[in-house]
Parts: sequence; C-alpha cells; structure tokens
Amino acid sequence: VQLQASGGGLVQAGGSLRLSCAASGRTFSNYVMGWFRQAPGKERELVAAINWSDYSTYYAGSVKGRFTISRDNAKNTVYLQMNSLKPEDTAVYYCAARNGPYRVTDHEYDYWGQGTQVTVSS
Repeated sequence: VQLQASGGGLVQAGGSLRLSCAASGRTFSNYVMGWFRQAPGKERELVAAINWSDYSTYYAGSVKGRFTISRDNAKNTVYLQMNSLKPEDTAVYYCAARNGPYRVTDHEYDYWGQGTQVTVSS
C-alpha cells in the first residue's frame, strides 16, 4: 500500500490550500482515510477522516467548519480542502489509512504517506 501526499505550501492567513492523498496497492472499501498534522514540539493529531465506504466524516474541533475532507473513487484519492487558514494550522500534514472504524490516535493507523508542509503566515 502506498499513500502519496501532496499540495502543501506557504499561504497567508485567511487563504486556502488543498491537500491530496493518492492511494494505491489495494482496495480501500473498508478503510478509514485520515489526515493528521504535527506541529513543532507537539504530538501528531487527527485533523479529519473519512470512511471510504459510507462517506461519513470526522473533524477535529479546531478545524470544523474550515476544513473539508472528501474522496474521489475513480482516482483513489482523498482530499483535504483547507479554508480560512490560521497560523496555528502550520504543521506537517500526513495522510494515513486504517482498516476498520475511526480512531483518533496515530498508532492505530496502518499505512502512512510522507508528510507535506503547510505554513500559514500571519
């Protein structure tokens, strides 16, 4: 299984970015796909997740209403649309996958993509 994350960059506060995570290597029909982030000196936290089968979603309180997670079956890709970005959103963002229901802790995810840096300037 391979997860390829992309789309990070530098943006001013209030701006938007869209992250992509291209998945390959198996079918993901029973998987939850998640986006985590890790800021310097902080633990990695789950930002958003989506169930591949039923489209149900989870959002951390800090991003609810600003971030949207979605998926494209045809492209086997999960997206994280990030709007109204704040300096505190600055972090390395990772996509991850687990076979089973939602979990918020990173060690319960089976597969990881490489990180992509998101920097929000004030």
